[in-house]
Amino acid sequence: GLTDEQKEFQKVAFDFAANEMAPHMNIHGYDLSGIIYSPSLLSKLTCFIYLFSMCAWMIDTFGNNEQREKFCPDLCAMEKFASYCLTEPGSGSDAASLVTSAQKNGDHYILNGSKAFISGGGDTDVYVVMCRTGGKGPKGISCLVVERGTPGLCFGKKERKVGWNSQPTRAVIFEDCAVPVSNRLGEEGQGFNIAMKGLNGGRINIASCSLGAAHASLLLSREHLSVRKQFGETLSNNQYLQFKLAEMATRLVASRLMVREAAKALQEGRSDAVSLCSMAKLFATDECFSICNQALQMFGGYGYLKDYPVQQFVRDIRVHQILEGTNEVMRMIISRNLLSES
Repeated sequence: GLTDEQKEFQKVAFDFAANEMAPHMNIHGYDLSGIIYSPSLLSKLTCFIYLFSMCAWMIDTFGNNEQREKFCPDLCAMEKFASYCLTEPGSGSDAASLVTSAQKNGDHYILNGSKAFISGGGDTDVYVVMCRTGGKGPKGISCLVVERGTPGLCFGKKERKVGWNSQPTRAVIFEDCAVPVSNRLGEEGQGFNIAMKGLNGGRINIASCSLGAAHASLLLSREHLSVRKQFGETLSNNQYLQFKLAEMATRLVASRLMVREAAKALQEGRSDAVSLCSMAKLFATDECFSICNQALQMFGGYGYLKDYPVQQFVRDIRVHQILEGTNEVMRMIISRNLLSES
């Protein structure tokens, strides 16, 4: 169970989402998907905030005092936002092969290359960028913080997506972009380690987002079955649909427990944290998408209409099986760690 403090944090997150986000959903196309204790509630009603929190965590964890004082207050107050820049056109799952380069020139790095599918690209204020400062492979990667307005920082067109339309997605392009050495997180060559540790938390976050969407879909399905009539009686009297609802609820609770266990392992620094984060992301995103998809089916033709929110849950959380490492990569990580223990 949750502590009283965690429950209070949940309530604050939910109230914020309900009062500030949900009323604007149909206007702005918020994705109703939404950090273990807050995204799962924000996510009943939006999901776009979690990436900004991940970047703030990376700066706070791996930055020095000067960097924390420079970036974290505004990020934590949500007066400024950040984007995480790892994926490239030629390196998605194989992040260690990234080619965006940073050549040191005096007290600056000259950054060249491009990043793909960057959430918030063009609209955010800070870009946490993984780039190559050394040789091939993970040990040649470093992490730079690039600020909005830096000459040479530019952006591609806004991508047209199936879901997740509450935040823009663009390519982020660096053309002889001069970044101060003082904006490097950690030492040269530590970037890949920073990126992977950030992704562990990111996987918890995206799994939590899926929990919220699935929970909302379950509640909507229950309500729909209670009022919708077919063949002279409400659908809630149909045993097949009763069993489906029971399966959805069971999958949701199992997913929630797995995500909380992974979050606890990560918080405690346990040796099994990486595997558990991967398991939680794999299991929760698969199961929660299935729950949302089943909810749409229960709504019948109405579920496919944009007047009803279920279709938006389905569109928004489908990408959760791709974000923060595809679910195929999650299986690779889990199996590799299992085999290394033998």
